This record gives sequence, structure tokens and C-alpha cells, in this order.
Amino acid sequence: MTILVTGARGNVGRRVLQRLYAAGHSLRASGRNPAELDVPEGVETVALDLNDPETFVPALAGVSKVLLYAEPDGIVQFLDEAEKAGVESIVLLSSNTVALPGADEDPLAHHHKVVEEAVVASGLTYTILRPGAFMSNAFGWSYSLQAGDTIDQVFPEAQVAPVHEDDIADVAVVALTEKTLQDQVVDLTGPESLTFRQELEIVGEVLGRKLVVNGLTREEGEAQMSNFVPPPVLTSLLNQWEAAVGVTADTSATAERITGKPARTFRQWVEEHAAFLA
Repeated sequence: MTILVTGARGNVGRRVLQRLYAAGHSLRASGRNPAELDVPEGVETVALDLNDPETFVPALAGVSKVLLYAEPDGIVQFLDEAEKAGVESIVLLSSNTVALPGADEDPLAHHHKVVEEAVVASGLTYTILRPGAFMSNAFGWSYSLQAGDTIDQVFPEAQVAPVHEDDIADVAVVALTEKTLQDQVVDLTGPESLTFRQELEIVGEVLGRKLVVNGLTREEGEAQMSNFVPPPVLTSLLNQWEAAVGVTADTSATAERITGKPARTFRQWVEEHAAFLA
């Protein structure tokens, strides 16, 4: 049977696809425009848009397992069609924001919570992955890094435990190919609690540059980030960061407890992506 990887262009979906391909699994990669997907030779591509129910049946035909990204629109009908198609299990890429206080009122958390609840209610076997902040969020500094050595950052003392996308992908592969994580919610943290200032210090060390962090007020950060972050998401992010100032982030749920391999550090991620940051 075939494993369907949705969001195959994404930071996690792409990595999961590569790992499953290397292991010899039958795969199908989906996206709104399958012609844009860059997949290994022999991997089938198919159109799938959770806002377009007509794409559901062709995408799910012959599929046994699905790596699903969190999109509330169309989710109940998609899961109904998955059950009809004989899908055995769903691995959902969710977010740890679902477990934060006030999740129902938080736009980002509620977005993921709606999908989680639908997956659990579907009756299908599931694994819900709840990673924290992705290490790739550091790409948000790339424009400033290319412009100079002064980096604007709102709430620079907020602490996070960023997760390497490869660690998330490794756990997703376990969930898709083994039974050990069935019907579980799996939290995923990085191995270190770091402030944004500490992250930028690491970036500077790897790049061989002395970076200066220019702390912004919430109002300044909101004005700057509103150019590229949707308002509801921006409010959610700023609330999370403000609450994380001076609070050590939880690092107890790394991928190591599942994969047996040490969780990748933020320094490793920066070293791997230095050329793209600078």
C-alpha cells in the first residue's frame, strides 16, 4: 500500500518523503500544483487541495497511511473520504500551541486544535505530532543578515526550544512505519532553551560576524512584522514570545526518546544553512 505525503514541498514533508523513498516505500506526494513538486524519480504526484473536495478521492485511492498537514477547511470531509478509501492511519503535523493556556482563543492554536479534534473523532488510527518552534524560523533573519550586522528582534530575551526539522521528520517516519506511536499525541522540543539573543549569538559565531541585537518594543515589532505575517498569526506569536521572556523553555520532549539519536542542536542547524543565512 501507498503512503500519501501531503505538503510535500514543506520543510517536514520534503524530508519525510526523502526518508521513506530511501527505505523503499511506495509513495505519493501531493500539493495544490503537483507540477511544482520536486520528488525523487518514480514517486507519483497528485493534486490535493483541502479546500477542493474533488481532489480527495483521486489523492486517497490505494493509500494506507497519510502524513497530513493541519488545515481546518475541508478536514472532516477529507477524513471521511480517507476512511472510505481504506486508509489505516493518519500522522498529523500539528503544533505545541494547542497545549498552551487559552488555545481556543488563540488563532494559531485554534487552527491546529480543530484539525486534531477532527482526526481523533474520525475513528482512524492516528499519531499527532506537536513540535515547538522550527529552527528554520531563523530564516526570518536572513534579509537583515544580508543587509548588515544589526538585527531587529522583538522580545529578544524570550526563550524557546527550537526543533530541527530533521528530528521532526525522523519521528514522523517512525509514526508512519511502526506501531509504537499509534493513537498518541507526541510533543517535540529541541534540546536547548535559547533566547533569541542567544540564537543570534550562535548565528554570528558560525558566520564569523559580530552581530548586534536591536531589541524592539511589541508595538515596533508588530509594525515591522505585519508586512509579512498575517495579523491573527502575528498576535499569537507576539503573545507567546512575550509570555516566554525570562521563562526557561521545556526541553524534555526531544526526538531522542523515540529515535534513540541525540536531538540536533541549533548550532548544527545554523552550520548546515550558513550559506542561505548570509
